[in-house]
Amino acid sequence: MSLTPAARRASAAVLTAALLVPLAACGTGDDTKNDAGAEGADLTVLAAASLTDVFKTAGAAYEKAHPGTKITFSFAGSQELVAQVSQGSPADVLVTADTKSMDKVKADTGTPAIIARNRLVIATAEGNPFKVDALADLADPKLKVVLAAPEVPAGKYSRQILDKQHLTVKPVSEEPNVRSVLSKVELGEADAGLVYRTDAASAADKVDAVEIPDGQNAVAQYPAAPLKDSEHAEAAAAFVAWLSSPEGQKILQDAGFQKP
Repeated sequence: MSLTPAARRASAAVLTAALLVPLAACGTGDDTKNDAGAEGADLTVLAAASLTDVFKTAGAAYEKAHPGTKITFSFAGSQELVAQVSQGSPADVLVTADTKSMDKVKADTGTPAIIARNRLVIATAEGNPFKVDALADLADPKLKVVLAAPEVPAGKYSRQILDKQHLTVKPVSEEPNVRSVLSKVELGEADAGLVYRTDAASAADKVDAVEIPDGQNAVAQYPAAPLKDSEHAEAAAAFVAWLSSPEGQKILQDAGFQKP
């Protein structure tokens, strides 16, 4: 027998709690839940790991513009976020790094809106000590390459562009999200890895980014949608709409994301 949405939310609450990253309100409103209207709601946003830095900035800006609203983010690989939604995790908004992930839970969401695009780069240690200049260099068996796992959007995009160039790359590890790939390169546990351009930019003092020509690259799309089980439907829809507003778009594009 299938569980009701309320029961699903209750059973998944423990699973979600460990991943939630609270973002303190910047406004002067109180944090009390208010289900009436877009103002004053406590929103939980499930977002792709590659949005970690920019969404913290965006969340603070949104809270300032909407006194009394508090946003709590849960960042993870898109496949993990989809699993949370499928299990009934209590949340209000879902933002993934590809449309296929969002499509898997279309019965649980409102109509998605593409809020940004991104591209891949090759991340290397600062100074690019192994002189990685192109995708073909990643096929060198002497090079320690790390990729996102195949089920992760960044992993799918990585394999897509490598296959297109008929390159065989054997990664030393397959990571659960793109930020873990970046971390491996930052820590010197990998010589190179495929990450989003925005991820490399967020760690510009620790890694170098080798650009991949557009003809060899893949375009990542980020759909955002309110969740149908949200207890703050109006506020969830308002936040999704704000991400496509001039203010939301400026924050995304200043962080290196491309226009939708």
